Amino acid sequence: MGRRSLFRVGYSTAGLTLLQQAIDAVVDEALAAGRVVGAVVLVREHGEPVYARAAGYADREAATPVALDTVFRWASLTKPVVAATALALIERGGLDLDDPVTRFLPDFEPRLPDGSAPRINVRHLLTHTAGLGYPTLDPDDPYVAAGVSGGLDQPGMSMQENLRRIASAPLYFWPGSAWRYSMAIDVLGAIIAVVRGTSLADAVASYVTDPLRMLDSGFVVRKPERLAVPYADGNPRAVRMGEPHRVEDIVFSPARAFDPRSFQSGGGGMVGTAGDFMTFLETLRTGAPILTRETVQLASRNQVGSLREQEEPGWGFGFLSGVLIDAERAGSPAHVGTLSWGGVYGHSWFYDPAAELSVVGLTNTALEGCKGSFPADVQAAIYASLALD
Repeated sequence: MGRRSLFRVGYSTAGLTLLQQAIDAVVDEALAAGRVVGAVVLVREHGEPVYARAAGYADREAATPVALDTVFRWASLTKPVVAATALALIERGGLDLDDPVTRFLPDFEPRLPDGSAPRINVRHLLTHTAGLGYPTLDPDDPYVAAGVSGGLDQPGMSMQENLRRIASAPLYFWPGSAWRYSMAIDVLGAIIAVVRGTSLADAVASYVTDPLRMLDSGFVVRKPERLAVPYADGNPRAVRMGEPHRVEDIVFSPARAFDPRSFQSGGGGMVGTAGDFMTFLETLRTGAPILTRETVQLASRNQVGSLREQEEPGWGFGFLSGVLIDAERAGSPAHVGTLSWGGVYGHSWFYDPAAELSVVGLTNTALEGCKGSFPADVQAAIYASLALD
């Protein structure tokens, strides 16, 4: 399927053309340079679709084009969906922000290097202030030594085993005293499964994906023929991922998406389409039907003060994602209050509530589509074109 653009009533033809041309130029350049193999970019303003394009290849070697309904491995796009599931449970009284993790996972009691075992609560998990981490490139990293799966590798591992490995590694800091991106949402996913008495996948379906009719979203691929082949940064162009495949400090095992024995990673285990994620993102604007406006407003506020700014100036963190707290320090064209995150398989998204602007960009190219110039260039093109309209 090729490109299609969608325009809302009342938006000037000149403005639409400028927006379309600006984003098209970014996408075309990334594809021509081989930095991105395939992409879907969706933009909504005030809830109305103003741009939609599928471009490049879902499978370059087979010359299979990307379609608007191509399924991608979501990686960390999973996190806000699982966080929203937890918030839905909190609204219904099944969970509380101040509940200790040990109430649900009695054996999960990681310790500080001095041997003390501080209390970790649900709020710490949602905000990545629990003292947990992710495996890194450092062979002396305790997460590497313990064999922790980051949720993208080691197909077939159980949740119980990965929790045991995480708990065996020392905490990086006293919970609540610092910010570190981490396995926290995987732990939260395990808690959700305990609270529901089913699986994380069932809980996510009950509270988020089924009510929103996100029909292509889940923890196991339902239609393999629609799943994009993953690629990785290479020189001079992106390369097809192997099994497993390391990019910087991240190990990918693409086969994991087909293995129902693999633990349902709340931090990175879902697959889905760009359209499904846009549907989810629009709930941040409306709340309905999965969360109240009050909960969305709470979740969208910075919850960590200046703790995250030590790593990324101008950014805080809420219960769902990063929160822009100072656009100038962050060097961002977006408005303060913008929510944003990505997924290391090659994705990015942001929601600017001041502009009522929702943007989803999924690619099948790690890490360019997430941490490379592609997402920043798309965002810059959007704001520049809207400013000129």
